Amino acid sequence: MTGSKHSDVRVTAAELFLIPVQARVPIKFGPEVLTEVTCARVRLTVTDRRGQSASGWGETPLNVQWVWPSELSYTERHDALVDFCRRLTAAWASFDVTGHPLEVGYDFQRTELSRLRSEFNSARTAHGGEGTHPCQPGSNDVPFLAALVCCSPFDIALHDAYGRLLQRDSYQTYSAEFLSRDLSRFLEPVEESDISFAGLFPDAFLENPAPQKLMAWHLIGGLDPLSADDLTGGEPDDGYPVLLEDWIRRDGLKCLKVKLRGIDAEWDYDRLVRVGEIAIREDVVWLTADFNCTVTDPRYVNEILDRLREEHPRTFGMLLYIEQPFPYDLEKFSIDCRSVAARKPVFLDESAHDWQHVRLGRSLGWSGVALKTCKTQTGAILSLCWAKAHGMPLMVQDLANPMLAQVTHLRLAAHAGTIMGVETNSMQFYPEASIPEAQVHPGMFTRRNGCIDLSTLGSTGMGFREDEMSRVLPDPDTAV
Repeated sequence: MTGSKHSDVRVTAAELFLIPVQARVPIKFGPEVLTEVTCARVRLTVTDRRGQSASGWGETPLNVQWVWPSELSYTERHDALVDFCRRLTAAWASFDVTGHPLEVGYDFQRTELSRLRSEFNSARTAHGGEGTHPCQPGSNDVPFLAALVCCSPFDIALHDAYGRLLQRDSYQTYSAEFLSRDLSRFLEPVEESDISFAGLFPDAFLENPAPQKLMAWHLIGGLDPLSADDLTGGEPDDGYPVLLEDWIRRDGLKCLKVKLRGIDAEWDYDRLVRVGEIAIREDVVWLTADFNCTVTDPRYVNEILDRLREEHPRTFGMLLYIEQPFPYDLEKFSIDCRSVAARKPVFLDESAHDWQHVRLGRSLGWSGVALKTCKTQTGAILSLCWAKAHGMPLMVQDLANPMLAQVTHLRLAAHAGTIMGVETNSMQFYPEASIPEAQVHPGMFTRRNGCIDLSTLGSTGMGFREDEMSRVLPDPDTAV
């Protein structure tokens, strides 16, 4: 479908850059551990009906362990995702649809992304081999979540380029002035409700003006030492904190997210108790627990919460919400989570691929949604609108986003109106990776008084101001 506005654009060129990042300390995602990541940075050029052009940027870490849990080797999964990004580069450059980025991004995901993923997986199946994992059973295929993550830097770059072309902030373009389609062309409310998206545009659901400061959530990974007794002697001596108390005191933290195993109830309970003791001692206000989608029976979570409420009521009271305990595939694992939600709000994260999955989650008793820009800017905005219209509270969760990925991540949180700030943790795991970006946006890459500061944003596009950064990019991996 083609738009009808003079400001409509189409993509005319795409470049893919691959930036390797090494973690200073490992990050544990369920049963897997991240020690390095490749960031996909994209430059996309758009052209409007008058022939005027502008280029924009997007970036997302290709977090293999999170997007594609499997017994396949890390190298095989990583290389497949990089290969898929290369195919996306060519597909975006040749995508002959004109419109607002939300319209173009939506159409690309509905047609090209689905087709490319299907073709890519068919070719992989022809070569044989399978990998299994409790969260992603028996699949050698690139999952839908992984395809979205690969697509996201292109989609973000599209939104950035559009704002630059118009010399406007990208978040000031989600209105009837620039969109030809209202939200009813993208979204469907639940049946038998009085909700209607007719005549509404995303700006009706966005926080404008957005706050310039947000409370910051600190991630406590499954391998992170809580006290001196947990130290192994192999921790880095690089000037950054290692122990939780040191992080809290240095950054003035008030919100802590605890990664749990989901398969070891005693370990998970003890972890929550230990973190709670430190949090109370250090005047932390809020906690959340992330079970990493490894739980298959709500009783596992309920028993931990009930025991915590009885034995450590203050720590239980500090738990603001529970993050995705159950497997990714909501259709295959249609677990009713109302019993968990009756104890604490439970938020979709990995399963919240798009608004349709959010709708399915709501029918199963999920309380709210954790948004991520790594599932595309277009998808995040549409899921945000659907969730808010149906009274579902929001959070914005991190993918340990460094560099430019951090900027778009924080911007979504600021405009979403979350229940409490934003998770932000790349400064814990690879702070050196973002030094050029931090020189321009120091408040976005360092937490102070428990907050992140967005006051240095530029006025056009996503506000990157990348031309002021000393970042030296590698040669493009792919350019079309």
